[in-house]
Amino acid sequence: MLLELIKETILIPITLFPILNPLSITPVFANMIGSASRETEKRVARQVAINCWFLLMGAIFIGSHVLALFGISLPIVRVGGGILVAVVGWRLLNNSGQETAISKHVAENYPDDISDEEWKIRSFYPISFPLTVGPGTMAASITLGANTPTGLVDWTISAGSISLGAGLTALGIYFCCRYANTVVRMLGKLGTMVVLRLSAFILLCIGIQIVWSGLVGLFKEIGVLAA
Repeated sequence: MLLELIKETILIPITLFPILNPLSITPVFANMIGSASRETEKRVARQVAINCWFLLMGAIFIGSHVLALFGISLPIVRVGGGILVAVVGWRLLNNSGQETAISKHVAENYPDDISDEEWKIRSFYPISFPLTVGPGTMAASITLGANTPTGLVDWTISAGSISLGAGLTALGIYFCCRYANTVVRMLGKLGTMVVLRLSAFILLCIGIQIVWSGLVGLFKEIGVLAA
């Protein structure tokens, strides 16, 4: 039983980290947090990690039920989410004045005395979703949740291991966001600009790839392509 708990706990981050790739979001997060204080950076990073943990848990445990309730298939999730990711990547890639504007906005509008509810709202979009936990991660999480056992004891063990695994994943996201500005300072202004533009381009490509995967899935559903 303990071995099964450890195996399932490790399975979650191993499966999701390559899809999440939080390191690629580091320059984007640093750009969005701007010149805010270290305490603000830490608080936003913590809230982003918490948001991502809840998103992962929701996708794993109730994602498939929500999709079934509304009659939505995974290919549709990929198409819609891929378009959203591609749009965010396109905006980051093309808006030359965005770096200064966002940095100024965050520095001026993230005071330490705002409420916890306001922190949750401001840290959710687009940092937590769709940049960190995007449609690819949601689809993978829903797939992992589909294999959850139905027996009470087995389900309890599985739920505990999934919670721990999602917690480890969120912890990795926290550290990537927490030290984003440190990484940016090491890269310098030119290096940051290059990495930011490359990250935006990669986000655009990821969005297009997710859309394409969703379209292929839809074509297979209607019989245009062989399964």
